[in-house]
Amino acid sequence: MRITLAQIDSGTDVDRNLDLIADYCARAAREGSDLIVFPEYSSYEKSRVDQSFVDMAEPLDGPVAAKLQATAARYGIAVVAGLLEASRERDGSGERDRAFNTLLAIGPDGSRLAGYRKIHLFDCQGFRESDYIKAAPEPVPVTFSCGGMTFGLMTCYDLRFPELARILADAGAEVLLVCSSWVPGTAKTEQWATLAKARAIENGVYVAAVSQTPPVSIGYSMLIDPLGTVLHGLGTEPATATLDISPDAVQAAREQFPTWRHHRIH
Repeated sequence: MRITLAQIDSGTDVDRNLDLIADYCARAAREGSDLIVFPEYSSYEKSRVDQSFVDMAEPLDGPVAAKLQATAARYGIAVVAGLLEASRERDGSGERDRAFNTLLAIGPDGSRLAGYRKIHLFDCQGFRESDYIKAAPEPVPVTFSCGGMTFGLMTCYDLRFPELARILADAGAEVLLVCSSWVPGTAKTEQWATLAKARAIENGVYVAAVSQTPPVSIGYSMLIDPLGTVLHGLGTEPATATLDISPDAVQAAREQFPTWRHHRIH
């Protein structure tokens, strides 16, 4: 099958972001892509997570999701993109709103294939994502099928938790989609690449790591094969990369290094 990595520069203008996603989908469809993958916070993004992320959140049957589904159907391409999903909860001081950081997977007919709420929230480097974002109540793996392959969903900071990647691989994932807005910082670009390669090698899977561009994030989206080779890497500007992937490459890597059969610690 053919996959497109869409490295974009989302901002606070939701309509502009959705139009940008549609433009990239049209481009990928012309290239014969079966699936296009966008970063987390594709529909709304800024340098710090704040109350505006909660204010912009919608249910998964809201206008943002509906437009993404219509775009997928219009161009006949499966889409994975990050959006803000509304969530209302009650704590000890009364009612308090937070949003889910959600990845929505949409089929080429516009149907909803899967939804993944981010499990691990980025409370690091002076950030407090959890002040405004609610972690998935049930930390379960989410996979979906497209083009004859199985995909596992991960969001940004999830990449630092190898157990999630292993659980997804055990659940049948042949490709890990790591949709991110990787916060810049000392050695962060090197960590991004190293962790993505490690998740591929450990599990014998492709890793499609897609990030927002600077200044909010680092860019450097990449597709890594099941042996850890970077098949294509992007720089820091908005861009796409369209490549073919195959379950045969996954099978060959797992036959060469059958770690899934050898590992003894569960």
